[in-house]
This record gives sequence, structure tokens and C-alpha cells, in this order.
Amino acid sequence: MITVSCGDGRLGRPAMAHAERPWANIQRLATIFALLLQASVGFAAPWTATAQPTRLLNGAPVLFQVKSPAKLDSLTGTWLKHTFPFSYNASTKTWFALAGVNYDTPPGVYTLELSGESAGTKAPVELSKTFPVARAQYPEIKVELTVEKKFTEPSPEQLKEIDDSKKVKEEYLPRVTPDREWDGNFKPPVDAATSDVYGSRRIFNGVAQREHQGLDYRVPTGTPVAAMNQGTILLARFLYFEGNCVVIDHGQGLLTLYFHMSELKVKEGDAVKRGDLIGLSGGTGRATGPHLHVAVRWQGTYLDPARLLQMSLP
Repeated sequence: MITVSCGDGRLGRPAMAHAERPWANIQRLATIFALLLQASVGFAAPWTATAQPTRLLNGAPVLFQVKSPAKLDSLTGTWLKHTFPFSYNASTKTWFALAGVNYDTPPGVYTLELSGESAGTKAPVELSKTFPVARAQYPEIKVELTVEKKFTEPSPEQLKEIDDSKKVKEEYLPRVTPDREWDGNFKPPVDAATSDVYGSRRIFNGVAQREHQGLDYRVPTGTPVAAMNQGTILLARFLYFEGNCVVIDHGQGLLTLYFHMSELKVKEGDAVKRGDLIGLSGGTGRATGPHLHVAVRWQGTYLDPARLLQMSLP
């Protein structure tokens, strides 16, 4: 083994050790760099934004769920020109919001814009995610129905009643309360078969109407009608076409509407829970016979109630 003098008469380390030291330093530096890179990747975990159902359709509700790598104080979404707040689920560490796709939305790819505020730095956070929307296959059955002439050829006095009812709906239905009241899955208002579905075309006394905007249940007069989820009674009164109707505000622009009832069991401003009695079914308003018409409205957009009832919600 070769040795070298250190200048003070003592033997130095073997020459081979001097040759190996730079490589050892490089290896240590490489290890440290790898650990720092791994920590950096873990810190910059990606955002995830998903939708339920995975295949979005016109006229259907959608549950958006978002996971962020850092804590947020708030999160807001903009989707199809609608803006809405997200709620936070602490158990899953997920932000969620219920939204929808208008019936008239053409197939295409649409962007969900997200904006929030970091819990630590209070700095703004922005993200966008695109989702494809497909065309739903709603029934093309033309339903021929006969109703009283006052619904298709109203008199001047009846036109005044129609106008008064229209003003009530224009005042109440566009309201968007900031806080979410619904909690968990929506349940059917009655235990019965349906007689008509969302999206079907209707003809009253030979006059074509727009697509059916709700779900009809085949029930006799006097059947108890239950709230589909918790919320606040927004409307409980008689309207010209809707008859005795109840509208429940579930928060953030989400409403459920119940028409043609024979009797109302709630008053405006009441708080209700899922399953609470709100009225008895009937055939008041523009109805060909006793049944319950249920509609779902989100920020002015009517959505398919059947699809909402199928969703698994936080």
C-alpha cells in the first residue's frame, strides 16, 4: 500500500482513500437531492376534481368533489355561467357542491373554474378542470292531454290570475340563499310508481308545450307527501297552473317543488327535515286528474328529479 508524508513526519492515510473521497461526497449529495426531490413532490400533490355521475348529461344534476393539497378557508366554483360555493367534508377532506346542466345545453366540453383562499397564507388559489357533457336520451313520446279551457284559452279575469301567479314565481323562485341546508341523499316524496318523466313532450288540447320539467307520481287524492330533503319552506300557496303547491329551499339555489296538492300542511318559513309531511296529493291547478308533480330547480335550471334521487350525496 502506498503512503504519503503529511509534512510532520507522520504517515498519512492511504492514497486510495483520497481517491475515493470525492465519489463518496457525490453519492451523499445525490442521496440528499433525491430526498429533497421526494419531499418536494409530496408537498406539491396534485389537485383532484371529479364529477358524479362520471358521464354528465343535459338536464341532469352533478356533484362536484374537489381535493386540494393544502388547506383552504373557502372554495367557489363557476360552471355554465353559474357561481356557487363549495362545502367542506372534514371526514373525507373533500370540498363538494351540487350543480346541474341545463336541458338546452348542447353536447361539448365545459370548464369548471375553481377559486379559493389558502388557510395559511390567505393567498388566492385558482384551478380549472374540463368535463364533457353528452346528450341525454329523453323520451320523445307525445302525451295527448285534455284540460279545462281556462288553462289553454283563459278569459281576461283568468289572465289576471295567471299574471299574479307569474309575479309570485318571478319573485320567489330565483332566490339563492347562501347556506346549504340539504344533507345526504334525496328521498322520493311518495312511495308510488311514476306516470310521466322529465323531458317528455306534452300536448294540451292540441297545443304543443315545452318538455315536461318534472316527475309525476300516480297517487290518489289525499296521499301524504314528504319533503325530499331538509330545508325551509319558500312557498306554500295556491298558484294558477300549479294548484296548491309547496316549494322547499334547500340552500344555494337548490329547490324542490311539489304541485297539485289537495291540502297544504306547512306554511312559508317553516323548517322541514327529510320525510316531514308537507301536504296531501290532489288534482288542483292544471291537472288531468289526481297525481303529484315534483320538480327540481337549481339556480333557475330545471333538472331531472329521477337522476337526483339516484345520486349518493355527502
